[in-house]
Amino acid sequence: MHNDTAILLVGHGSRNRDGNKETLHFAAQWRERHPDWRIEVCFIEHAEVLLADGLDRAARGAQKVLVIPFILNAAGHVKMELPAALNEARARHPQVEFGVTRHLGMGREIFAVLQGQLDGLMKQLAVPDPMTTGVVLLGRGSSDAGANGELAKMARWVFEANEHELVDLAFTGVTWPRLETTVQRQVKLGMMQICIVPVYLFSGVLIERIKAQVERLQQQYPQISFALGQHFGFDKGIFDLLDSKVDGELPEGRMLECDGCKYREAAEEEHLHDHSHTAVLGESPGCGHGHQDGHGHDHNHAHQPHPGCAHKHD
Repeated sequence: MHNDTAILLVGHGSRNRDGNKETLHFAAQWRERHPDWRIEVCFIEHAEVLLADGLDRAARGAQKVLVIPFILNAAGHVKMELPAALNEARARHPQVEFGVTRHLGMGREIFAVLQGQLDGLMKQLAVPDPMTTGVVLLGRGSSDAGANGELAKMARWVFEANEHELVDLAFTGVTWPRLETTVQRQVKLGMMQICIVPVYLFSGVLIERIKAQVERLQQQYPQISFALGQHFGFDKGIFDLLDSKVDGELPEGRMLECDGCKYREAAEEEHLHDHSHTAVLGESPGCGHGHQDGHGHDHNHAHQPHPGCAHKHD
C-alpha cells in the first residue's frame, strides 16, 4: 500500500462505550501488525467521531482514502448512509481519491470464525452428540431482508459442515425469530444441549442483553445444557480478512453494492426509495432496495451492472 493512502475503518458504533473502545483497541492492534499503514477510525452512530469527521480526518494529507465498512452485514447504514457521506466527502476534498471496499460480509472467512466458535462450545459441553445438540446463530437483526438472509446462509453452511440435527438462526431485535422462540422449538424437538453463537464483532448493549436472556433460559429449561459463545472481533481471521481487503486494493472506481446503482439513484430522485429497507416483491437477494419505475412497475429488461454492484436488476 502506498504511503499517501489512508485507511478509514468505519465501525457501526454502540451505546455501550465498551463496544466502541474495543473497535479502537482492534485498530491499535491492527496498526501494530502494519506500522507503516495509516489507519483511522470512525463510527456511523453513537460515537464522538462520526462519518463526516472521520472522512475529513482521513483525507488530511492523503492522496487516497480507502474506506472499509467494519460491519458484518450490509443494511441501511452501508447501503445508504455511507455512500451519501462519501459523495459529500468527495465534494469537500476533490483532490483526494476515495475508494471503498465491501463490508466484511458473510463469506468463508467469517464462516471459519463461526466454526471455530462452535468447536469451542462443543468442547465446553464435553463434546456431546451433535445429533442432540442444537445450534443457534444469533444475529443483530435488520429490516433489510438481504442482511438477514446472509445470516441464514451461514446457518446453512454450518449445517452442511457438521452433524448437528438442528442449526437455526435467531435475532436480538427488529426481526424474528427471537432467541427464546428458537430455543423453545429446539427443546420441543428433543435437543439436550444448545450452543448459542452470537454473530457480533464486539461487545455492546445487545451482548449484555444476550447474556441475561441465556441466564433466564437456563432457569426455564434446567434439563438443557447451554453454551454461549463470545463476540469474535479480535479473532485472527478478522485481521486476515481486513489485510486481504487492503492488499487487494480495489480497481479504481469500485464502490459499494448499491453505491452508484442507477436504479437506486433514480428511485431517490423520485422519492420512491423505501427507507425502512423492508423486502420488496421481486427484489434481488442481497439488495435491500426494490427498484421500480415511477409507475410502480418493475424494470424487466436486463442491463449491465455498475462496477462493484453485487446484485442483479431484473
